[in-house]
Amino acid sequence: MNSEISNAVNALRAGGVIAYPTEYCFGLGCDPRNERAIEKLLAIKQRKKDQGVILVAANIEQVADYALLDHVPLLQQVKESWPGPNTWILPTKPDVSSWVKGQHTSIAMRVSAHPVCQQLCQEFEHAIVSTSANRHGQEALLLAGDVRDQFADELDYIVDLKVGGAEHASTIRDAISGKQLR
Repeated sequence: MNSEISNAVNALRAGGVIAYPTEYCFGLGCDPRNERAIEKLLAIKQRKKDQGVILVAANIEQVADYALLDHVPLLQQVKESWPGPNTWILPTKPDVSSWVKGQHTSIAMRVSAHPVCQQLCQEFEHAIVSTSANRHGQEALLLAGDVRDQFADELDYIVDLKVGGAEHASTIRDAISGKQLR
């Protein structure tokens, strides 16, 4: 395993918040099962809990840990769009923490095609939080150096690898209606 990935996974397992490259920008991530880690991530981002967070996964099995996939009329379309920069709003399992879903009854998830995201989720053996690396309302950061400049003292690890080169953030669609939200 790449030492960057190994160090990031160790930080995740220890309840830390990491920054890592995604298809478009750097993401801030943590273990979505650890409320203290999510609380720390939201404080860093200066974002309210009620908004919820996006999760990124390595595969559909990791998505199924959070989403009621048998309740998704567009499931075939969802599966065909992954892996890739496509986030879907899915009905959530009842036991998913409000720290993850916010005030919603759904959850936003994607299976990333970025090799770093894939490796992180595979080695961590679980989906991770994926919110853009920036203070709420500011531009997403595209370089590890910029992440370090803005967040160095607040993060437990920064994966110093390159973003994927997408020209915009992932699309967000509702898996029930098909409506594109972003």
